[in-house]
Amino acid sequence: MVSEFVPAVDRLPFRDSALSTRKRIDDLLARLTLDERIAMLHQYSPAVPRLGVAAFRTGSEALHGVAWLGSATVFPQAVGLGATWDEELVRRVAEATSVELRAFHYHRPAAVGTGRNSLQAWAPVLNLLRDPRWGRNEEGYSEDPVHTARIGTAFCHGLAGEHHRFLRAAPVLKHFLAYNNEDDRCVTSSGLRPRVLQEYDLAAFRPVVASGAATGAMAGYNLVNGRPCHVTPLIGTELRRWAEPTGHELFVVSDAEAPSNLVDPEHYFDDHAESHAAALRAGIDSFTDHGEDSAVPIGRLREALERGLIDEEDVDRAVRRQLEIRFRLGEFDPDLDPYATIGPEVIGCAEHRALALRSATESVVLLRNEGLLPLDAGSTSRIAVIGPLADMVCEDWYSGTLPYQVTVASGLQAVLGEGGEVVVADGSDRIALRSRTSGELLGKTPFDVVDWGDGVLTLRSAESGRYLSLQDTSLAADQELIKSWEVRETFRLVPAEDSVLLQNVLTGRYAVVDPVDGRVTVTAQTADAAERWEREVLRDGTAEALAAALSADVAVVVLGNHPLIHGRETEDRAGIALPAAQDALLRAVAGVRPDTALVVMSSYPYALDWADEHVPAVVWTSHGGQETGRALAAVLLGEAEPAGRLPQTWYRGDDALPHPLDYDIIKAGWTYQYHRATPLYPFGHGLSYTGFAHRDLILSSNTASPDSAIDLSVTLANTGARHGSDVVQLYVRALHARYEAPLLRLADFRKVTLAPGESRVLSFRLPVDRLAHWDVATGAFAVDPGAYEVLVARSAGDVVLTAPLTVAGPAPSPRAGVRRLFAADFDDHDNVTLVDATRVTGDAVTATDADRPATLWFGRTDLSGALRVEAEVSAENPLARLEFRTDEGVLAELPVPATGGRYEWTTVSAALPSAVTGVHDLRVVLHGSFRLTSFRFSTAE
Repeated sequence: MVSEFVPAVDRLPFRDSALSTRKRIDDLLARLTLDERIAMLHQYSPAVPRLGVAAFRTGSEALHGVAWLGSATVFPQAVGLGATWDEELVRRVAEATSVELRAFHYHRPAAVGTGRNSLQAWAPVLNLLRDPRWGRNEEGYSEDPVHTARIGTAFCHGLAGEHHRFLRAAPVLKHFLAYNNEDDRCVTSSGLRPRVLQEYDLAAFRPVVASGAATGAMAGYNLVNGRPCHVTPLIGTELRRWAEPTGHELFVVSDAEAPSNLVDPEHYFDDHAESHAAALRAGIDSFTDHGEDSAVPIGRLREALERGLIDEEDVDRAVRRQLEIRFRLGEFDPDLDPYATIGPEVIGCAEHRALALRSATESVVLLRNEGLLPLDAGSTSRIAVIGPLADMVCEDWYSGTLPYQVTVASGLQAVLGEGGEVVVADGSDRIALRSRTSGELLGKTPFDVVDWGDGVLTLRSAESGRYLSLQDTSLAADQELIKSWEVRETFRLVPAEDSVLLQNVLTGRYAVVDPVDGRVTVTAQTADAAERWEREVLRDGTAEALAAALSADVAVVVLGNHPLIHGRETEDRAGIALPAAQDALLRAVAGVRPDTALVVMSSYPYALDWADEHVPAVVWTSHGGQETGRALAAVLLGEAEPAGRLPQTWYRGDDALPHPLDYDIIKAGWTYQYHRATPLYPFGHGLSYTGFAHRDLILSSNTASPDSAIDLSVTLANTGARHGSDVVQLYVRALHARYEAPLLRLADFRKVTLAPGESRVLSFRLPVDRLAHWDVATGAFAVDPGAYEVLVARSAGDVVLTAPLTVAGPAPSPRAGVRRLFAADFDDHDNVTLVDATRVTGDAVTATDADRPATLWFGRTDLSGALRVEAEVSAENPLARLEFRTDEGVLAELPVPATGGRYEWTTVSAALPSAVTGVHDLRVVLHGSFRLTSFRFSTAE
């Protein structure tokens, strides 16, 4: 008998699957040298051959299918998945994504570097869609935290799998925290008062982490209250605290190059060793910086260790979190890994294609319908499909490579078959640009020009269909699609008397023509130095579109955005209007063909005021992936029901939106919760081809205590003649609240499919803590006693049933004022910006505009017995003062001296004229430029 040889390294305890994961990690960690452990802090963690430990890389993109690794199943954008309101469907999409990711891990070479493609999935995105102008709107699920958390939890469960021990993929939540602007994203600060922080932004992450479905998080590029997210204490005090009951730690990664940003451009720290040390101590476990070159960031961390800014325990803590993920992914137990047999055939398999079609179909939202839809395929023999997206399916930055694509035009033609005809007109002008210097046509070809708004154009060769693109300084019509970090395929045609100038949007430079050899380069920095081009229209795109519309029974106009142009990572939108050229095309077509359906295919909402008044049917879909066209055709022709509901508010064109950097949803009036003007299409809106009736809202009790739950039921009936889906939306609201309460707040929802005539009683359990608000007086969630309403609605703008609910309990006590009060815990504010108290922890306030007073309101504050007030302030310059007032007058004025810097704090104090009695509305007024972090009234003189 011959004994099988087992290498010594395989006999080490960390290889023993019978031991607990903690003991195995302890053993492996103890065997790694300090240099090996430090090296593991980079995104590209090197192999340790002497221990048989393989290289490890964090992060594969998996937002709506596997991205950046090659052809893979492409599902609808995340905002489209959010529009399904279907948790089980979203879970299945994530499951398919993780199965394909496993196949890429085992059977495809690494897209970058060596080793295997990572099983750590950088998805989902839980940033709330508070501003529809955000460039990355397509990546989030919803403007609502309950909806986002529910969909996000489902996606994480789908990625992670159901095995009790091993993960199929390791979900990483993006981007912590309050990240909703692209313009200057690395240096702008999101101001979050405690209520907004706790009730809104954290509320999207908290349930997902607490569920145990997430395994990590990625910090955001932005700052929150003046402190970069990569050094925020919230990683420890919130994120990791929520994970503790799950028995697993979160593995937190940086965003790309964000650690370097801490010094430049943010200038938050003086040097990189200091900044990297601060990030590690704050909870960043892996540094995504300098691409594959780990030498620079690891060198900075090694310097931080040598300078005593971090110690070995800081390093080991981060490495331990990485190792836990690797053990859970089965790296050290290949024979036990239940997912190790997944083969390459799953990538783009028939089951996943069918799931792509279903998810694209269920994400379609019917916004308006005056009887035009569904179209009757039997009597509709000719359909004109018009617009720049009529025969195009786009990839976005985080989508995979499309294995195939079904456009709206091809999808409709497939359903109509031989008995019908689809006529396509994209509405683009075909032009020739002739150089006045050489007399030659640009690119020796005519171009089809699409205007994507604000004068930004794409030019496609009429001969090859490829995009004109800038390559270094030369031009060539050689790009099949637009998908690169730096988009080089957009241009402007700038009028210049009786000619035009060709300007590249990326560089801002103009085309010039060499008078000797006729070579075209894009090098001119001014219009005066640019080549003059004669623009000749060879085909009038609008005229062609009108002819197509007139020849058809119905027109389907497909408008929207290209995901890489206007509104993308690094670029916010300036507004929400349709591009002017698209709006003009729609008006022209609707003018000659009243039976016009508008399909908006976009990553974000538009203001569709004119269309809502003049076009009989309006439909929205996100960029729905490979099956976009088949899904839309099924809905337009009635083969499928429009089952989607809006995941965010669609505002009217004349509705002045808050400033993009105003993150205070309460004060600014963001989202359905606080926006008082009537929107065009409210959150949760979506029509059906059948009818639904809601009746019999019954609560188990109309009174409750703050720590109890209410059982409720409602009956939903399909009153129409077709199968259909409805989303029953359960909202709550406080009546006569002592704080500024949301107009409505989503508490629960359920998607239900019913046959014609079918009804169903739906049961919900409503924990009373769903009524809670963050009480700034106590620093905790509280359910105030008093009157509330429970509402059943078709959308946030269409409430159909209401039931009263009374919460019993003692009245809230006034805020205790004779103690330390944090300045950020105000009830209301004016001209105030939230900033950091120190680089490590704490918030402070300062005047947004130092030339006018900044005011904080602290309502119902008990100042009984107060004789003195003191405040913690910092100021770089003198000539500032702090004022405390009640309705009776000034309590105290405190001069604020220069302290030497914004983090140099001092205490100023003053005696009150007399002892204060009773409860008052306190106002704290800042005059001049300084910071206030806290103040205290005391009874001692």
